[in-house]
Amino acid sequence: MALKVARRGKVPPFIAMEVLRHANERAAQGHDVLHLEVGQPGTGAPQAVIEAAHRALDREALGYTEALGLPVLRQRIARHYADTYKADVDWRRVVVTTGSSGGFLLAFLAAFDAGDRIALASPGYPAYRNILTALGIDPVELEVGPEHRFQPTPELLSRLERQPDGLIVASPSNPCGTMLDRGHFEALLGYCRERGIRVVSDEIYHGITYGMAATSATELHAEAIVINSFSKYYAMTGWRLGWMVVPEDLLRSVESLAQNLFVSPQALPQHAARVAFDAKAELDGKVAHYAENRALLLRELPKAGFDRLAPADGAFYMFADVGALTNDSTAFCQQMLEETGVAATPGVDFDPARGHRFLRFSFAGSTADIAEAARRLVAWRR
Repeated sequence: MALKVARRGKVPPFIAMEVLRHANERAAQGHDVLHLEVGQPGTGAPQAVIEAAHRALDREALGYTEALGLPVLRQRIARHYADTYKADVDWRRVVVTTGSSGGFLLAFLAAFDAGDRIALASPGYPAYRNILTALGIDPVELEVGPEHRFQPTPELLSRLERQPDGLIVASPSNPCGTMLDRGHFEALLGYCRERGIRVVSDEIYHGITYGMAATSATELHAEAIVINSFSKYYAMTGWRLGWMVVPEDLLRSVESLAQNLFVSPQALPQHAARVAFDAKAELDGKVAHYAENRALLLRELPKAGFDRLAPADGAFYMFADVGALTNDSTAFCQQMLEETGVAATPGVDFDPARGHRFLRFSFAGSTADIAEAARRLVAWRR
């Protein structure tokens, strides 16, 4: 007799990670691969963070911390909000998590019940949709496009047959890199506040912007759940450390869930991350590097026929409409990898309904790799 397999695990895979595995397999076979498929900084953590980790290994017991994280790190994160956004955040509402992924899981479990409806932009980060589905929460996809700058709007929410229980908003967004300016963000949050819609603000790409500073929900809406991470701007992806700013009414629920699901976040990254906020000069240098790569792709991709690009206000992605070239982005990406060695992520990862005509390039790698990828793509399409 076959044993039961739970339905909650039958969610779609994270295709970007599937592409990474395939690209790594090709590289292991001796093929030359350029990785533009994953959103990962091409450089490691700041030097001060690495040095702090060495000190912690030598001096700290590295046992369990509190479930909400080291108080000294939570206090430093709260000061970051005061310094960067002029927002008054009580450090006791800061929760350190196992990456932003742990933050999303805690947020969804604490704020929503099975059967609740959560609106989110499509295209959008696929793990939102897949985690919600695994938890029995219904994702309500808002089809956004160039006319909305690929962001949710009050008008799109108002068109829904029934108002959702929550909204996920990301500015800058993945995969498009678009941002909400302060006025539009304030209007969206105001719409949700008036209707009792819980907002989850994904701010993991804050710090990586080009020409416009990002607005944090902590500046505008005390009841929003804010999620951030040390993975992107702070270039600490493999350290698996993130944080949340949690409203008072959810704090005890989040703490109890964190105690039972994770016990505590990893101790070593917490000790090291305390100094990440003081490495701004080094980190802004990384952003300048991304900006150079962004300019390169904006110049070169249209020469390869990728001339319909979402506005990359922030993050490190180019989201390209390739509908004039293909109606099957998965096959197109596979062919591109095999014939050019350039790995990219098909748009169906981010938009199951319309993603067959889109793909995403990450420009977080080295400028030499981005330039070589662009050269190969231009030659391939000629």
